[in-house]
Amino acid sequence: MEINLENIEDLVKAGRARWKIENETFNTLKNQGYQFEHNFGHGYKNLCHVFGNLMLLAFLIDQIQQHGCPFFQAALKKIKYRKYLWERIRILFYSFCINSWKDIFLAIAKDYIRPNLALYNTS
Repeated sequence: MEINLENIEDLVKAGRARWKIENETFNTLKNQGYQFEHNFGHGYKNLCHVFGNLMLLAFLIDQIQQHGCPFFQAALKKIKYRKYLWERIRILFYSFCINSWKDIFLAIAKDYIRPNLALYNTS
């Protein structure tokens, strides 16, 4: 692409927009509970790439839920930060038999008042 006086302003705007998207995405992946740097430290051949791809897939699913799932939105609004939302979800997985994501998100959004979750039978 030839750079000239007619397109230089558009190219600068596009470059800045791309940098902003990339910077915000990597900031989220590093600081909001996705453990981006940690995943890439595992494995010697392909395992680190598998972990990295799984992390990106999880991020994509979370983005879809954030934009399209009212239950996820309510839980995230209640907790405010994704990092803490993932911790709450982990706690529920350790303590309850989970039937659906909807049950998890509603339990978090409603402060665990009458959650539709069954305790694990450890006997």
